[in-house]
Amino acid sequence: QVQLVESGGGLVQPGGSLRLSCAASGFTFSWYVMSWYRQAPGKERELVARISDTGGSTNYADSVKGRFTISRDNAKNTVYLQMNSLKPEDTAMYYCNGRRATMMVYEYWGQGTQVTVSS
Repeated sequence: QVQLVESGGGLVQPGGSLRLSCAASGFTFSWYVMSWYRQAPGKERELVARISDTGGSTNYADSVKGRFTISRDNAKNTVYLQMNSLKPEDTAMYYCNGRRATMMVYEYWGQGTQVTVSS
């Protein structure tokens, strides 16, 4: 069955770094645009970063540009989010998303990994 399993979250001090990973299985990973979303308590889920199926194109929320980097390894069916210079406002549950739109839309979500930035 389809699975997206996030890992790498945790507690980090402001200014620190974390690297999130999302391991995919059960679908053809290289066909899918992969994204990271986040949701803080009381707020709507927001797009953090997106990477094309080949990895040749990326885009980021303005709030994370220059601090976060999304990447993927299609041989390992894994997408990453390197997060540097973390701020307390980055605290949220981070979710991995895979999406493919052809004649139909196929979309999958992971269960999330918690990132807490606090001193």
